[in-house]
Amino acid sequence: MQRPLAIFGGTFDPIHNAHLRVAWEASEALDADVRLLPASVPPHRDQPVADARQRAALVRAALVGQARLTLDTRELQREGPSYTIDTLLELRAEMGEARPLVLLVGADAFAGLTTWHRWRELFDHAHIGVLTRPGHDGAALPTELRTKIASRRCADAASLRESAAGRVLPIAVTPLEISASTVRAILASGREPRWLVPDALFADPALLAPYRTRA
Repeated sequence: MQRPLAIFGGTFDPIHNAHLRVAWEASEALDADVRLLPASVPPHRDQPVADARQRAALVRAALVGQARLTLDTRELQREGPSYTIDTLLELRAEMGEARPLVLLVGADAFAGLTTWHRWRELFDHAHIGVLTRPGHDGAALPTELRTKIASRRCADAASLRESAAGRVLPIAVTPLEISASTVRAILASGREPRWLVPDALFADPALLAPYRTRA
């Protein structure tokens, strides 16, 4: 089978070191390239402070100097809510039916998967890598989701290469207690979020400017 492609979505408002660390560890665990996809209109959370162009610039700056993690702006270019199923359908049309595609999802978000748009169809187009803390099983899953994934669970990243989609794999990642809301609050107070965001974000004052005037 071909080398997997993994995708990691979010508002990245702004991107911070925890985003990058879990994406990097997932890339290593899966031996996969990972695309970061900023959402334009996130269906399940408040609208971003920074606009699409600004958040794309933040992610682009954060990824300079390495090739394993890349920026994919397709959701920023679509109108309406950024539904994951639409992204998976687009990627499948581009890459064909054979290459393994892995949707990376945090454990808490995975527990709420049944609230996602056309959630049952996600398994038809991608594997799901559930980002978990070492030694933790994550949030309790609703019965409908437990039933859906009962025969899909696997414990070995290599098994994702045996098919293009349909399996669920837990991926243990290093827990970094960093949130975008904390970074925004620090910037709004006039302080600097050093060591919470990549140093590259400080190179251009315009990158973090959208957050400096917010209360």
